[in-house]
Amino acid sequence: MALPQLKQDTTEARLAGLTRPEGAGWLTSARAAAEARVRAMGLPGRRDEYWKYTRPDTLTAPVAPKAATFESGETPLFDAIDRLRVVFVDGVFSAEESDNIALEGIEIERLSDAAGRDIHWAKDLYGALETAGQDPVERPLAALNTGFATDGVVIRVTGRPIRPVNIVYLHRDDSSDAMLHHVIRVEEGASLTLLENGPAAARLNVVTEVDVADTGAFHHVRTMGRDHERRAATHIFGRLGREATFKSFTATMNGQLTRNECVLELIGDDAIAHVAGVCVGDGDFHHDDTVFITHDAVNCESRQVFKKVLRNGATGVFQGKILVKDGAQKTDGYQISQSLLLDEDSQFLAKPELEIYADDVACSHGSTSGAIDETALFYLRSRGVAQAEATDLLTLAFLAEAVEEIEDEALRDEIVNRLEHWLLRRRG
Repeated sequence: MALPQLKQDTTEARLAGLTRPEGAGWLTSARAAAEARVRAMGLPGRRDEYWKYTRPDTLTAPVAPKAATFESGETPLFDAIDRLRVVFVDGVFSAEESDNIALEGIEIERLSDAAGRDIHWAKDLYGALETAGQDPVERPLAALNTGFATDGVVIRVTGRPIRPVNIVYLHRDDSSDAMLHHVIRVEEGASLTLLENGPAAARLNVVTEVDVADTGAFHHVRTMGRDHERRAATHIFGRLGREATFKSFTATMNGQLTRNECVLELIGDDAIAHVAGVCVGDGDFHHDDTVFITHDAVNCESRQVFKKVLRNGATGVFQGKILVKDGAQKTDGYQISQSLLLDEDSQFLAKPELEIYADDVACSHGSTSGAIDETALFYLRSRGVAQAEATDLLTLAFLAEAVEEIEDEALRDEIVNRLEHWLLRRRG
């Protein structure tokens, strides 16, 4: 079926400004197939079902809108944690600012280096999980990334590294337009903790494909901020084997437009997938979490826990789905999305979904939106706590369920500390 003219024009205008990077035959084929998918699907528009709450215009425009850089003066996030730093500046790898990317139990290299090799373990993964994630919902911005991403990292984990890998995104050019693609393979019995932080670019499109083999574990903690004018579209595609574990948490503070997509497929029995996030937004802030988890094995568990705090006209969006396929018995699926509206001008838009084809499952979803609990606020005020401080305490309590999804206590404390500072800066 032919694309609507507006969608076709938008797609062709965006593609006209891009050039597919060169690489080995396997990568060239994957990129060409991705470009073909983009042309067939067309870039997203407001008439698309999963974009009706979020305007994609600035994510699909040929030129990225400018975004002023911001120096917070704060200590860099995760600085107190011993980790391996991989630094990208406006979407380009910086060897000078990165650590020596060598760590026992892990192979890590730039995508551009892997692209020059005819035989590479990433051959079977690059673009494969993204392609699978296009059904039943099309994700054209992810396909665009697979076709045209210019940098990224490929990580193969064979052991249990004692240090997490930290991808640091620095933003120094107010017109930068970054496209990054990461490929991660966690082998059987191995584990990896991946940290991500930083504003990255004026406009960011990043895809991360994560394949977790049997009994492997992948833990992911990401923060997005502080440059407020930035725009970002992120995508995580995950595949879990038998008894595999996948846990991802994202905290977003500031940013005019953020769209985080997570698409997971549980194909091995007894797999566990947890996806959680918090955002705190003020003013012209639009934050969209879109999650799709497919259960295709027996006795698997998934959790989606999302909390949003919104004020001064900010907008939060949650679209989450649990799909339980025929035969995926003993599935335990849990989904909760909640917003705390600190004024009457902000809004929260939610679309929770369950689609179940097995009869021995325990699945639930819920979504709520409301204001600060006046009774709890009165209790704190009656004991001498100032109203602004009391509001912040209740806000942190509201976010706690999602933050508790972070297993590592040091990382959890780091996130809570940053949330406290954000609230402190905005006290009336």
